[in-house]
Amino acid sequence: MQKYLKYIIPISIPLIVLLLPLSAFPFDGLTIIQQRVIAIFLLAALCWVFEPIPIYATSVVIIVLELLLVSNKGIYLFRLSEGQPHFGELLKYNEIMATFASPIIMLFLGGFFLAMAATKYRLDVNLARVLLKPFGSDPKFVMLGLMLITGIFSMFMSNTATTAMMLSILTPVIAVFGPKDPGRVAFALCIPVAANIGGIGTPIGTPPNAIALKYLVGDNYISFGEWMAFGVPFVVVMMALAWMLISFLYSADQKKIELSIKGKFLKTPKAIMVYVTFALTIILWLMGSSHGMNSYTVALIPVAIFSLTGIINKEDLKKISWDVLWLVSGGIALGLALDKTGLARLVVHSIPFDAFSPYAVLFGAAFLCLIMANFMSHTATANLLMPIMAALGTSMASLTPLGGEITLILVVTFAASLGMSLPISTPPNALAHATGHVQSSQMAKVGVVLGIVGVLLSFALVWLLHAVGHVG
Repeated sequence: MQKYLKYIIPISIPLIVLLLPLSAFPFDGLTIIQQRVIAIFLLAALCWVFEPIPIYATSVVIIVLELLLVSNKGIYLFRLSEGQPHFGELLKYNEIMATFASPIIMLFLGGFFLAMAATKYRLDVNLARVLLKPFGSDPKFVMLGLMLITGIFSMFMSNTATTAMMLSILTPVIAVFGPKDPGRVAFALCIPVAANIGGIGTPIGTPPNAIALKYLVGDNYISFGEWMAFGVPFVVVMMALAWMLISFLYSADQKKIELSIKGKFLKTPKAIMVYVTFALTIILWLMGSSHGMNSYTVALIPVAIFSLTGIINKEDLKKISWDVLWLVSGGIALGLALDKTGLARLVVHSIPFDAFSPYAVLFGAAFLCLIMANFMSHTATANLLMPIMAALGTSMASLTPLGGEITLILVVTFAASLGMSLPISTPPNALAHATGHVQSSQMAKVGVVLGIVGVLLSFALVWLLHAVGHVG
């Protein structure tokens, strides 16, 4: 019976919500359309938690259900009472479908093309080889070098792909440590920790960042370079803390190791094209909109160049993480429904948040996100919380002195990426745990400390940037 619960619960609860009368809900003025969105939201949340189907499939189901139940081109029977009191506004079908081609999706697609080309032409491995040379043979400093390189790569590549690459480079090195040497734990653990932290540094580093950008528009708009202006310092400080913590907890007995990475930079025309395009794209991203293009437009430049030159061919296209793109698009569609139907605002206005201290709201939201992110996908967590946080930030006047909506969104986004206490928390954690060198308790010891410290640090950073006028 227990194994069927993960199917029964996600289906039964949304169905019950659909069948309830509007008077059963604690919200004044709830419409039929909003009731349907509540059911879709609960279905998404429960499917992302229990995973009866793959999490990317849940996103596709969200979009299809929105098209069928709450769009102006949905099933006719579900639109019979259109125009009646308490029915609500139907969403435009083309706006729901457009989530598959949202600018956020294009930003990620550009990032995937860059990462794939870098791996295909060994730019990532060769950069690692060159950049690790200055760190010598002391295990403590070699680990620092590995963490910095992993963090840099994960800003522009998938955290999972970065972890897989760095762990494969490390395999012969870890074998040098004795079976009881804590250095094994330190080296295997430092890679996923650095990848999880490093992804915070850029808008394309991890899906929660891209989801946050969807809500940072208008007066709250943050460019690629502006994100890095606060993201990179946060990453540097967190990386230093993580290095000191891991070094303290799992200090290596062996005093000297040799890190041997073979290879050299390719000098073929296509390889040179990859190097130039990679550098050009990053430079254009860092220049913000001073050249007239936003980060979404710039992201499609490598897509065009690599497709035109054959650097990325049709076989490579099959290897793109389409599941991640679908997952993000489902979150955008969910946010669209919560926003356009007015449900997010209705829920937020129904709770007297203004009666609470703005600090209590910020801390509560961040730590709720941190806890959720430890037990479910970071992207799914951000997808669920971000539209509600955006509505809360807009409506809560007492948050304005602290930066308002932008502060709330940023601290919750950072918290989503800091959930890394368990092997199931992130794919990088799972990869490290699969090596057999890291136990769950060892991962939790580091992950819990870094999660709590990271959330507190994000408050301090965003408050400081708001105080000097860079955000909010």
